Amino acid sequence: MRFGPAGPGVERAEVRLHGAAFEPHRHDVYAVGVTTFGVQTFAYRGSRRACLPGELHVLHPDETHDGAAGTEEGFGYRILYIAPELIRDAVGQRPLPFVAEPVHRSGSAPGRVAALLSDIDDPIDDVLRIELVVVVADCLTTLSDSPVPPVEKIDIAGVTAVRDHLAAHAHEPTSASTLEAIAGSDRFTIARHFRRAFGTSPDRYRIQRRLAVARAAISQGQSLAQAAADAGFADQSHMTRQFKRTYGFPPGRWATLAGQATGEEDRP
Repeated sequence: MRFGPAGPGVERAEVRLHGAAFEPHRHDVYAVGVTTFGVQTFAYRGSRRACLPGELHVLHPDETHDGAAGTEEGFGYRILYIAPELIRDAVGQRPLPFVAEPVHRSGSAPGRVAALLSDIDDPIDDVLRIELVVVVADCLTTLSDSPVPPVEKIDIAGVTAVRDHLAAHAHEPTSASTLEAIAGSDRFTIARHFRRAFGTSPDRYRIQRRLAVARAAISQGQSLAQAAADAGFADQSHMTRQFKRTYGFPPGRWATLAGQATGEEDRP
């Protein structure tokens, strides 16, 4: 089991099991994950369940479960652990959503959660933390019997002000409370309205602005480490992962293509 960087009330982990199993246990948080290989089986609420690669599993707080491989291949999954109070805040203080069926194969939820877990090594700051919570809360609401709230009119002025701030201060840490003050609405509404208005999350928008800054600096011959620091990435490795995810090749290759080879090796 390997844990990535965590944030208040949010953890991510990658698990691979061969010839071992989890004894019955329970968490005090939501556990929402996606099977990455093999067949994952677990006892949950009186039945034995199976979760295949690409499928989503949802375990509620304080529900006893175990975990074992369904075949000799073993199994693996990536998972988010989110405090229930964060989900409650994200659903507007309504009762916590309850998802009766723990395994889901269709709909948008498996893909949305898998995207959140595509790189568990990314640091979790305030802006990313809110995105993780909103996506999971919305998926839980959709998969549960909870009434889906009506779609609100987008606060274009508010989210535009947030976008402009993120663009102007991409290299700086930004707190959720700062965005709330700028938009005049709560952090979860900002995340939802921002995606509907601009087709991406505040965190992803900020990453794109940071990459643009780093790319320009690298093209001008700046070292990869300095470009990463100046653009606001946690370190060179963080920049390299985001660069490859966005452009399809590492920043050292970009430097070569731009005719400004740095002579540095890309870090993984």
